[in-house]
Order: sequence, then C-alpha cells, then structure tokens
Amino acid sequence: MAPSKNIAIVQNISESLKKAKALVLADYKGLNVSQMSELRTAVKKAGGNFEVTKNTLLKLAAKNSQFSIPDPHLTGPTAALWVFEDNSEPIKAFVNFAKQNELPRIKFGIWEGEPISEERIFLLASLPGIKELQAQLVGRLQSPISGLVFSLNCNLQKLVFILKEVKN
Repeated sequence: MAPSKNIAIVQNISESLKKAKALVLADYKGLNVSQMSELRTAVKKAGGNFEVTKNTLLKLAAKNSQFSIPDPHLTGPTAALWVFEDNSEPIKAFVNFAKQNELPRIKFGIWEGEPISEERIFLLASLPGIKELQAQLVGRLQSPISGLVFSLNCNLQKLVFILKEVKN
C-alpha cells in the first residue's frame, strides 16, 4: 500500500497536468541550491512553476492525463517546468537560465498535448512574448494614422507659409 504522502503528491501532479498547457522535463543534476532557487524564482515571475518530481510518481500521474511521457525520459533526477497559460514566458525564463548556466538539461517537452523536441523548445523561447506582439501590432496600426496626420499637417503648414509670404 502506498503511503498517503505519495498519494497526495500524485494527486497534486495530476491536477497540475490537467491545468498545464505545456510541460518541460529537465535533468537538474549539477545545480546547487542557490541556482535552483534562482531558477524557480525566474520561472515563477514568468507565470510558470518549476519543481523537482519523482519519476515514478510523475509516471503514475501521467497515466490519467492527456500527457504521455515515454519511459526513457523518466530516468535520473527530474524536474518539471509547468506552464499554465498560453504564453511561452516561463519557457523563455527557463531557457535563458539554462543558457547562462549550461544547466539544467532538457529531457522532454510537451506543448498543447504534443511532444516537442529540444530544438522546438528553444524555438518557442525565441518567439516574442504576447506583450511584445501587442506592442508591435499597435505600432503598425498607428503608423498609417501618424503618416496621414503628418501629411495633412504639412499641407496646412505650407498654406500658412504661403499666406504669410503674400502678406509680406
């Protein structure tokens, strides 16, 4: 019989799997406590969650979810990056930390129910965030309007200049 602590952990992981839009598994071996804390903080600020998980408990929880995790990826020390929203900001924070420290190593990823490779995870991290895309859209929508205002203003300035010259 499984200890009640493990049952509660499996239930928590199952709930996280139900809510998650994406999941990235990583090998955290080599990270010290301060680095792990720094990574957790960066991911938390970006809207995700990064936690160490036991492979067997993660495997049990994944059986009852939309995520299927192949067994070869559930070996060694494993940490899970949970993304609960549709943006890739937590993945960006994770990849930036991994590039700076050369750790942790990505094992496996799932984005919207589909397995993704390490290369696709890095590609997701390189995409602009939702706020950056919104700012670009506003800038592009504003550009023709400001051009029109400038053109109309330029013609009025020419008219004022001509009237001033006629007066003189």
